[in-house]
Amino acid sequence: MIEAPVQLGKTDIRIPPMGTGAWEWGDRFMWGFGREYGPRQVEESFHASLAAGIDFFDTAELYGNGRSEKFLGTLMPSTDRKVILATKFFPFPWRLTRGALQAALRASLKRLGRESVDLYQIHQPYPPNAPVFWAEALAEAAQRGLIRAAGVSNYNADWTRRTQAALARHGLPLASNQVEYSLLDRHIERDGTLGVCQELGVTIIAYSPLRKGVLAGKYTPAHPPAGPRGAMYNAGYLRRVEPLLNLLREMGEAHGGKTPAQVSLNWLICKGSMPIPGAKNARQVEENAGALGWRLTPEEIAKLDELSAPLAA
Repeated sequence: MIEAPVQLGKTDIRIPPMGTGAWEWGDRFMWGFGREYGPRQVEESFHASLAAGIDFFDTAELYGNGRSEKFLGTLMPSTDRKVILATKFFPFPWRLTRGALQAALRASLKRLGRESVDLYQIHQPYPPNAPVFWAEALAEAAQRGLIRAAGVSNYNADWTRRTQAALARHGLPLASNQVEYSLLDRHIERDGTLGVCQELGVTIIAYSPLRKGVLAGKYTPAHPPAGPRGAMYNAGYLRRVEPLLNLLREMGEAHGGKTPAQVSLNWLICKGSMPIPGAKNARQVEENAGALGWRLTPEEIAKLDELSAPLAA
């Protein structure tokens, strides 16, 4: 079911309640691009997202060393649908001037085949430059018409507040903060980041909303994920999360056969965030889209909160 769009922060940009993350689109190391799936599956994922009303795509210059942006640049002309595009700038320590952001942004725009991007985000709050320094660069990019909205990623409560104040001096709202957020990672609830974003009207964009596939319920202690994820989510970890997965399955059955992934994504939407699950193929997009068009009850949300609290990072 296609849901009505919502507002991105305090901007005039309207976004779906859920987006598609494009980290997998070209990434070989973490996700196995070129071995488990390839360009054809990426193309099918793109069109399946649009068919489901999910027209927000999140990428970054780092994803696949630019391949993710290139995929989107190639695919966007294949549709008449308006695509809402978000990408990111990584503040490497050798990027010391505001001009470095402008140069990286123009390189991203070239790969994307766009004259401007809807949302441009600072990927990490890395030194030596303070978050406010990059806020000034974002404001400059907006003044030049290269970006419609400014966002950040992985910013804590203090950095979020300081960046919002710096942008406000230029009449530019801080649209979003993209952070890891899921039933198995709720640190933003504890450290004040979620509260500050709600106070300031900053949209939380939730990356890794399925804990890199763990909350989809497809891995077991006997069959952990392959590659780097297998070390992160080993048999012991998967045994600890089994009670939560069982509750997700129980709740999914109560809502007409929803999967653990769909219940997990719906929980995030109910929390007021916009999850951006990734997808290696059209089938995964279609499963993600099953999180839309319905809502968990307050009692179900409370149960998930309680059971996930001791498990969450």
